[in-house]
Amino acid sequence: QAQLVESGGGLVQPGESLRLSCAASGFTLDSYAIGWFRQAPGKEREGVSCISAYYRYYADSVKGRFTISRDNANNTAYLQMNSLKPEDTAVYYCATKAGYCSRREWLNTAVYDYWGQGTQVTVSS
Repeated sequence: QAQLVESGGGLVQPGESLRLSCAASGFTLDSYAIGWFRQAPGKEREGVSCISAYYRYYADSVKGRFTISRDNANNTAYLQMNSLKPEDTAVYYCATKAGYCSRREWLNTAVYDYWGQGTQVTVSS
């Protein structure tokens, strides 16, 4: 059974860092694009980043602060988050889609097949 499990969330102060992990089981990540999304209370789920062979995309709000990566040997994807701000507070989800990240559609949640359960990130002083 295909499953994604996020971990690494927590409570941090502004300016600090966190690294989120997305561990896959039941399938291998290397043939999939991996997206990170987040959802704050009362807001829609929004795209944060996407990685696939040859392509990486970031939302404007996180460019220069977040870095997406993957370790195919460990079947895990990561989101390194630096210089965190209170507005980064949200539940963070990873998701996968077949193929590659497309500039046109990576932000569209409907194109992703599998989703994790989410991990809470809270940035507060």
